Amino acid sequence: MATEHRTTADDEGGEESELPLGVSVAAAAVAAAVLLPVLWLVKTGLEVGVDEAIALLTRPTTLEVFLNSAFLVALTTAACVLIGVPLAYLTVRTDLPFRRFWTIIVSLPLVIPSYVGAFAFVSAFGPQGSFQRLLAPIGVERIPEIYGLEGTVLILTLYTYPYVYITARAALKSMDTTLIDAARTLEHDRWETFRRVTVPQIRPAVAAGALLSGLYVLADFGTPSIMRYDVFTRVIFVEFGTFGRDTATLLSLQLVAVTLFILWLESRVRGEERTTAGGRSRAAVSLGAWRYPAMGFAALVAGLALVVPLAILLSWLGTASATVNQSLAFEWAYALNSVTVAAAAAAVAVVAGIPIAYLSARYDGLLPAAFERVSYVGYAVPGVVLGLALVFFGSQYATPIYQTLYLLVFAYVIRFLPQSVGSLRASFLSVDPALPEAARTLGQTSAGAFRYVTLPLVAPGLFGGAALVFLTTMKELPATLLLRPSGFTTLVTHIWTAYESGYFGQAAVPALVLLFVSGLSMLVILRQEGYDVK
Repeated sequence: MATEHRTTADDEGGEESELPLGVSVAAAAVAAAVLLPVLWLVKTGLEVGVDEAIALLTRPTTLEVFLNSAFLVALTTAACVLIGVPLAYLTVRTDLPFRRFWTIIVSLPLVIPSYVGAFAFVSAFGPQGSFQRLLAPIGVERIPEIYGLEGTVLILTLYTYPYVYITARAALKSMDTTLIDAARTLEHDRWETFRRVTVPQIRPAVAAGALLSGLYVLADFGTPSIMRYDVFTRVIFVEFGTFGRDTATLLSLQLVAVTLFILWLESRVRGEERTTAGGRSRAAVSLGAWRYPAMGFAALVAGLALVVPLAILLSWLGTASATVNQSLAFEWAYALNSVTVAAAAAAVAVVAGIPIAYLSARYDGLLPAAFERVSYVGYAVPGVVLGLALVFFGSQYATPIYQTLYLLVFAYVIRFLPQSVGSLRASFLSVDPALPEAARTLGQTSAGAFRYVTLPLVAPGLFGGAALVFLTTMKELPATLLLRPSGFTTLVTHIWTAYESGYFGQAAVPALVLLFVSGLSMLVILRQEGYDVK
């Protein structure tokens, strides 16, 4: 169990009760950088006249976009909970056959970008797709439409339910099951025990996973665009491309407000977190005759999320030569570009996250809490909004770095900083403060004690956070499209260009390379976190 030691301003005398000046200045600088795009967005929005703003925000199309986004987030999040929680329960609490295998397999869709899944599903189940051609000989000339709300919900659910699955699974594994035994002795049946004992204990974790799913859905640009479903991100991107700056800015602010509302709603749903003695497990629940139907459920979810895109991508490899466009030929430089910017973003995000995570873990008070909260602002701002803000800001006030890799990496760091802060904070909490104090009594300075004692101890969290930032940066699409330097092509931009040009086959190689590299970083994350699949 992590040893938590925090210093407060009320501690008696001594230097330890005061925030370290250098670390505080560094944390303040990082927080200011995170707030910069949002503040610029607010400033630009205020420049739009009140009458014009009201007219733009109350247009029927704007209201339609709002309702579309709300339906999409609500339905997808609910579907993620309905899939993620049962899968977590099956792989933790029951005698599901091949439980270790399913534990890993059902978490792997997190590696696949949802827009790659959308490509594959449109190719497989769209008009004149592979599935319809397969059914044509038996007289089936038309299958249900995959575009629109239903298809978008299906695809986003398949690639975001792992957020709920992973968090619910962690909560189930740490839950003290003697409470379940006590409930059973009171003659509650399994369902009543699950509802009255298990659900309240895993509710905070499920709410956290649902929050991640909801925020991902709200911020996603690629999937709604491919599925031709108008939501905030798609309309903002179109307005930006057609010089509708005022509309794009106001919609961006509206989107940020909706995101903040989801964060508030999640905090209300999560409620008071409960602590348990933790980890005492009982015998697995016997599924009896439901063992194989349960396995079929896991196989169906994993099959749709993994097999369909892999099968389509591999089939594209076989047909790419017949529809080749030389201007879209794959070059390994694209993979090198992706890895380079993702590695740079991971390194900078970890360095920038250290002062915030250190203060948050070691000190109570308003300022450390404010620094940590601010670091999450970038994650709450969708990539298309962040990209839009930095395009305007860079072109007007930061021209030396506009359309350079520096601004692109800056966007990635702001967007994914919470991932490094969260991982580092947990690691700092696990370090006994007596260890660096002992180093100081032996003559080390504060910096020396941090360098030689604390840093090696938090190294696993540091590498885990870096791997998570690397993974998400590799898949990031809208900010990359908006901020990449001219002529700088990455795997995701090449995939998107091939899709927009109608040469799906030439998206196969970069998509498979992207999945391979993302899969490697996922293995690092699982290894660093000691992912227990027992």
